[in-house]
Formats: sequence, structure tokens, C-alpha cells
Amino acid sequence: MTKAESYITKVEQWLEPQLGPMGYELVDVEYVKEGGTWYLRVFVDKEGGISVDDCENVSRIMNEWLDREDFISDSYIFEVSSPGLGRPLKKEKDFVRNEGSPVEIHLYKAVDGSKEYEGVLTAWDQDTVTITINDEKLTFDRTDIALIRQSIDF
Repeated sequence: MTKAESYITKVEQWLEPQLGPMGYELVDVEYVKEGGTWYLRVFVDKEGGISVDDCENVSRIMNEWLDREDFISDSYIFEVSSPGLGRPLKKEKDFVRNEGSPVEIHLYKAVDGSKEYEGVLTAWDQDTVTITINDEKLTFDRTDIALIRQSIDF
């Protein structure tokens, strides 16, 4: 397990039980280096959407815990945010929420000449994801999927 993965796991294990009673859902945690600076990002959501006040509430409890535990050895910037439109589908809840909805799938390697597919999410399990495009079902191995997210039409 990398340093980043251990930080993410520790944050997820502590934060998830804190958020439930507050009415929030932990969507994702990132610990990434961008332009020489480390960022700890926590993405939260709730029924009806997340507000700036909600992000502030989560930030407050997280800051207190992070200061108390002091387990991240790097200097970093801490951010709490909503997952936004087009968020990746990572957890079982994400797939349940998006069943029957349009999704985009980006593959590591081309399949039938394409690395990107858009269709309706119809089925999934631990190993595969199935979408329907024009009444044709396409099934992809999860190990071949670089990204799957909600499809956004503007």
C-alpha cells in the first residue's frame, strides 16, 4: 500500500461513520500531488445536493480530527467539495443511483476501434459493467475501464 493509499484509507475509515448521522455521504477521497503541492480532497454529497455550508461543516470536523491525529507527514492543502456533475462511478451506491441513466465509459485500450462509449447503464457486478447502446448490450471488464461516469448533455 502506498503512502497516499494509506492516508486515503485512514480518512475513509474515520470519516464515513461521522458523515452518516449528519446526513452526508462520502463519495471519494483523493490524496494527489499537483504542481509540487499535495492535496487532500474529500468529496461529499447528500440528498438534494450539497451546499457551501455543508462543505464547511465537514471541513470543520475533519480539520479538528486531522490536527489531532497528525498522521500526514507532507505539507498539504485540505479541500472539501461536492462531487459535481459527471462524477466517476466508484462505489456500489454510485451504480445503483445511476442504473438506467446514461453513462460514459473510457477504456485503457480500444475495443472495436474505440476507447470511449456512451450508453445506458443496465447491469454491473464486481467484474463487469454492461451498457445498452441502440438496443445493443455491450459488456466491459472492469479492469479495462479507466473511467466510468455520468453522461452530461448540455
